[in-house]
Amino acid sequence: MDGAKRMQRLIQDLLSFSRVGRTGVPREDVELEAVLAGALSELSERVVETQAEIVHDPMPVVHGERALLQQLFVNLVGNSLKFRDPERAPKVRIEVRSMRAHWEISVVDNGIGIDAQYAERVFIIFQRLHPRDEYAGTGIGLSLVKRIVEYHKGRIWIEPAAGGGTMVRFTLARRQGQPGGGRLSTERAQSTTLG
Repeated sequence: MDGAKRMQRLIQDLLSFSRVGRTGVPREDVELEAVLAGALSELSERVVETQAEIVHDPMPVVHGERALLQQLFVNLVGNSLKFRDPERAPKVRIEVRSMRAHWEISVVDNGIGIDAQYAERVFIIFQRLHPRDEYAGTGIGLSLVKRIVEYHKGRIWIEPAAGGGTMVRFTLARRQGQPGGGRLSTERAQSTTLG
């Protein structure tokens, strides 16, 4: 039964991976505030179970495919909850920086972290850094994230977070016709906390 469930999950993850960019859904201007709210709703049970604190900067409008962007946040925040430090409750911070041609978004956590030597390897499909009995999963999650970001003409990389943990940074295109530079409106600069 356990093997059959793992196989079913693997097939579902492979299908998700193969469908990126093949749905025929046109790209549109997408409010990441609503996308992130949807992702956190999907993860709500895990957030409560782990007593996680999740805060975020005001989220921008980007140009892309809504369902894929929600999957991106589900995977990244989900990883922060999965790879938490057993000694402390997870804290996840989503930061937004306005760059000239794009938005740079960082998902920062206080979890177990990723050794710098594996920072590229984790994006390769089926690459796992931990045994299956320690952390469940198919080894497709971060490769799917990379594929989604690259489909949106962005790039993604990992940096160590100050004080331990992981920082995953990625870029997304601005909405069409939106000028670059500047900061997000300070009127909207409050964070939302869950947990």
